[in-house]
Amino acid sequence: MKMAFIGGGNMAAALIGGMVRQGMDVGSILVVEPFDAARTKLKLEFDIHCIDSASAALAEVDAIVMAVKPQNMREAAQSIAPHLHGQLVVSIAAGTRITDLARWLGGHGSIVRCMPNTPALVSMGITGMFAAPAVKPAQRADAERILRAVGEVVWLHSEALLDPVTAVSGSGPAYVFYFLEAMAEAGAKLGLDPADAKKLALATFAGAARLAADSPDDFATLRTKVTSKGGTTEAALNVMAERRVKEAIVAAMEAASARGTELGVLLGKD
Repeated sequence: MKMAFIGGGNMAAALIGGMVRQGMDVGSILVVEPFDAARTKLKLEFDIHCIDSASAALAEVDAIVMAVKPQNMREAAQSIAPHLHGQLVVSIAAGTRITDLARWLGGHGSIVRCMPNTPALVSMGITGMFAAPAVKPAQRADAERILRAVGEVVWLHSEALLDPVTAVSGSGPAYVFYFLEAMAEAGAKLGLDPADAKKLALATFAGAARLAADSPDDFATLRTKVTSKGGTTEAALNVMAERRVKEAIVAAMEAASARGTELGVLLGKD
């Protein structure tokens, strides 16, 4: 598979690194990146071919990954439209709907829209994916191969579900960092050395996530197993329940999903 990236930022670099680790020849990858510093960084890291604007070379690739910011997607899509002849187009931009992207691409229909998250930068991401009807089975497999290079994937039966995916996993790392921040601050407030509090919080979160991933129990059962009646954990969870922490988290994620839908409408306006 020959492929091109439109945009050479952090997520593109993560995907390129993942593909290279899986055995892809860097000679089969092209990057279109207008900024000199980003091109230089990619060349130094991967010895990869980079150009500063879309060209006829795009007609020779099998897949094109749109790795630009949502507000730049229209311009980027219009720049590559003349070079399309049925190639797979993978969008990793939040909020950009397939109907709008297809319009900017001149009616091109072979589009897979994805919502990865930042743990992809350390090859521990997860990506929600939706394929337009025109995407062929082989192209769907290629899209999955690209995103699996940086973590797990979940295929969705409706594009509308990408907004909830954004709320759960796309924005999710920020919630985790927020909770870690609170745990570390609480530890320091209780007398721990700040560096020790940070280390304890990180290890606890990573260990609990691994335990949950390896266990057949659901999250509620796992929580119950570490909550002794009248103990310290119950005291903490009682405060969280009184202050409706779970309800606040659910409401926050509903707001994130709704905002994703709103952004899709705003970004698609002509």
